[in-house]
Amino acid sequence: MKETLTLGCTKTLRVIIDDARTIDFMGEEMRVYATPELVRDIEMTCREILVEHSDAGEDSVGTRVVVDHMGATLKSMWVDITATVTAVEGPLVHFEVTANDALEQIARGSHRRFSVPVSKLEQKLKAKLACL
Repeated sequence: MKETLTLGCTKTLRVIIDDARTIDFMGEEMRVYATPELVRDIEMTCREILVEHSDAGEDSVGTRVVVDHMGATLKSMWVDITATVTAVEGPLVHFEVTANDALEQIARGSHRRFSVPVSKLEQKLKAKLACL
C-alpha cells in the first residue's frame, strides 16, 4: 500500500437502486434497497479508496462490516455512499461510512478492509481448495 493512504481520505459512490439491489419478497410495490446490497455497495466504495492507493498486485478483502440501515430507499432512487479512512494499521484499514438518498440519511456504520498481495491470497485459496 502506498503512503498516500492517510486518515481522512474520502470517496463517494453514487448508486442507482435498480431491481437487482431491491428486496422482492414484499411485492413490486414495496421494492426497496436491500440491506445485503447496501453492504456490498459499502464494501465497493471502501475498496475503491484502497485501489487508488495500492501498489501493483495488491487488492483488499473485507473483514468487518457494522451497519445501521435506518431508512428505506425506493427502486429508481439514487444513494450516495461516502467512506472515510479513520485508521490505518499496516495493511488493516478502518472506514466510517454513511449512505444518503435524496431525502435522508439511510445508513451509517463502519467497515474494515485488509490490503493483501493478490498472489499471496491466490496461493492461500489454492491451498484451501486442495484440502477439500
